[in-house]
Amino acid sequence: MGDESNCSMNMEEEVQGVEERDPESNTNTNNTPNPLHEPLLKRNRTLSSNPLALVGAKVSYIESLDYEINENDLFKQDWRTRSRAQVLQYIFLKWSLAFLVGLLTGVIATLINLAIENIAGYKLLAVVQYIHKERYMAGFLYFTGVNFLLTFVAAILCVCFAPTAAGPGIPEIKAYLNGVDTPNMYGATTLFVKIIGSIGAVAAGLDLGKEGPLVHIGSCIASLLGQGGPDNYRIKWRWLRYFNNDRDRRDLITCGASSGVCAAFRAPVGGVLFALEEVATWWRSALLWRTFFSTAVVVVILRAFIELCHEGKCGLFGEGGLIMFDVSNVSVSYHVMDIIPVALIGVIGGVLGSLYNHVLHKVLRLYNLINQKGKIYKLLLSLSVALFTSACQYGLPFLAKCSPCDPSLPKSICPTNGRSGNYKQFNCPDGHYNDLATLLLTTNDDAVRNIFSSNTPNEFQPSSILIFFALYCILGLVTFGIAVPSGLFLPIILMGSGYGRLLAMLMGPHTNIDHGLFAVLGAASLMAGSMRMTVSLCVIFLELTNNLLLLPITMFVLLIAKTVGDSFNPSIYEIILHLKGLPFMDSNPEPWMRNLTVGELVDVKPAVVTLRGVEKVCNIVEALRNTTHNGFPVVDDGVVPPTRLVTEARELHGMILRAHLIQVLKKRWFLKEARRREEWEVREKFTWVELAEREGKIEEVAITRDEMEMYVDLHPLTNTTPFTVLESMSVAKAMVLFRQVGLRHLLVVPKYQASGVSPVIGILTRQDLLAHNILSVFPHLAKSKKRN
Repeated sequence: MGDESNCSMNMEEEVQGVEERDPESNTNTNNTPNPLHEPLLKRNRTLSSNPLALVGAKVSYIESLDYEINENDLFKQDWRTRSRAQVLQYIFLKWSLAFLVGLLTGVIATLINLAIENIAGYKLLAVVQYIHKERYMAGFLYFTGVNFLLTFVAAILCVCFAPTAAGPGIPEIKAYLNGVDTPNMYGATTLFVKIIGSIGAVAAGLDLGKEGPLVHIGSCIASLLGQGGPDNYRIKWRWLRYFNNDRDRRDLITCGASSGVCAAFRAPVGGVLFALEEVATWWRSALLWRTFFSTAVVVVILRAFIELCHEGKCGLFGEGGLIMFDVSNVSVSYHVMDIIPVALIGVIGGVLGSLYNHVLHKVLRLYNLINQKGKIYKLLLSLSVALFTSACQYGLPFLAKCSPCDPSLPKSICPTNGRSGNYKQFNCPDGHYNDLATLLLTTNDDAVRNIFSSNTPNEFQPSSILIFFALYCILGLVTFGIAVPSGLFLPIILMGSGYGRLLAMLMGPHTNIDHGLFAVLGAASLMAGSMRMTVSLCVIFLELTNNLLLLPITMFVLLIAKTVGDSFNPSIYEIILHLKGLPFMDSNPEPWMRNLTVGELVDVKPAVVTLRGVEKVCNIVEALRNTTHNGFPVVDDGVVPPTRLVTEARELHGMILRAHLIQVLKKRWFLKEARRREEWEVREKFTWVELAEREGKIEEVAITRDEMEMYVDLHPLTNTTPFTVLESMSVAKAMVLFRQVGLRHLLVVPKYQASGVSPVIGILTRQDLLAHNILSVFPHLAKSKKRN
């Protein structure tokens, strides 16, 4: 840090407000070196550490999370003094919160399903009555008007009250569990808008599902439980404050995400595997147990409500059981030659999935330009998509030919004017049905049930399936990205099942596989080709269909589709993460990263800002006001090492966080002379629970002139065990360490240390290890990247 004269000078400037500094810059407005930093060592280039990212169409500050355990004196003292009863209480509370996450997610998911089925069901029943009376225009106006109103409610809530509620929320959950905190992502307002918006958007018949929003809803519930409620009305119970830290909140959100998947597909094991394979970066066996417990609670709640609704107490909701698309009654038999059509399904799924990702990427970039123009454009875009969807769903069935009912079917089954069923009469005469209306003029879940139905090889005409597939390809591209809660699972299932049925019609004479199973395999292959999931997706489909005999061919299809898709582009969630600008750290470093050392990386950054173990208040204030760093190394001068090989040395005591420095300033924990604090003085002023909180800004702290000349002992609040690496370590190895341990800061120490040289030469953060940031500073590495 600067000396006392610099401290006094800078204090005068702060009091008088003569000059303002850019917190991201290494110089002040007069282009003179900032006293906080030494000159750069080798190069004049700096890595981009801009924390701004595009979330939807709104610029927000993105901040990393502190998953690392802060082992300061207070933390060590707290764990030493904890009794066995307190440890058991902490474990019991973890399981209690996991139970509450599953319970509330199951209840809310049931209420969402109940609302969607009743709203959409009564809407469709009214439309069928208009069609039965041949009042086609009145039916169209009613159908379009209701869908328009439902979409308007969902969109206006997202646009005006909670922009972060739009979309599926799964990419942001992946980023959070990777170590990136997206603001306002898990608040009470977001949760409320997500619930109401999902009901409105899905009931409006838009080509989107409630599966992604349910994952986000489960995560919001977990976050709110862990922190004691919304920010403005947070419960400050002592036992609950133990969970108000990033590590425990991460575990709870993982349980919430698993519960959401379980509630969406009624697949408890699939929900756990989805969290393990797709969203969680960090995993351990204890977390596996708790996520499985949460999903088990969800299944019990869903089963209880289904039994209740079977008694007719839930309106139109209640058809079906715990298994959503049951094909267990089909005898699955296949021969060696059936491997060819199954492999073909996988290849087509991988190609179509990667093509879908590519085109959706272009559409989302276009939508981003529209959304940036303002709220009214977001709203108009959503309503335009709703009108287009309604017109297609209502009008296209008139193009299909009426098919006669199978004489072996009871008259009560074919045709039907009811909400559910495989044989919708629509505009056909008695004894005939409209197969395209069966797929389009119904709820999305019923459409999937109908197209997955087994033993129905002649139910659908090829032209109808072709129209269905083409329509949902278009709707799947134009619907995702509008300002309503939306999920990707159902649109991809509808598209995949469409081309699966088409392939079954083409290869029917050459295979014994049922057309409904072709639809199931087509949906699975397209999801693997787009989302690149394998294990969790396989289990989810097995739990959906309740047929274990599908396991071998499902695994085969998923592996082929994922392999083909990976050869073209990343998964859809990785593409969305990139579009949103979230600094997500990939699991595998680029090969060219092994040609660069962390020492070279820190050389192009501004020099590290260090603090002394006993530091002047003015130096701390200056460091906080003139930088945006979250952590500062604490270095002590004149330390006598235990080996006594040298008389004095500079010691890296550890790292102290910005939040802890702000708490020190707020509590006025100052000394009139430079000395070390006693242990009892620290425990008297701070608790470990308080230090886990991340509230407060330096702008909110007012320090007097006299207080600026006082001192603070930083030793008791310093993390004495930060992760450090030698400057000779490759960037690839540092990136793997950073991701696997869940770090926010990685200290780089010199390999050779001369007398008087600082024991730390730099700090690496998430932004520094991102590939595009490194390539912007070292452009010559881009050539080696192309060669690789």
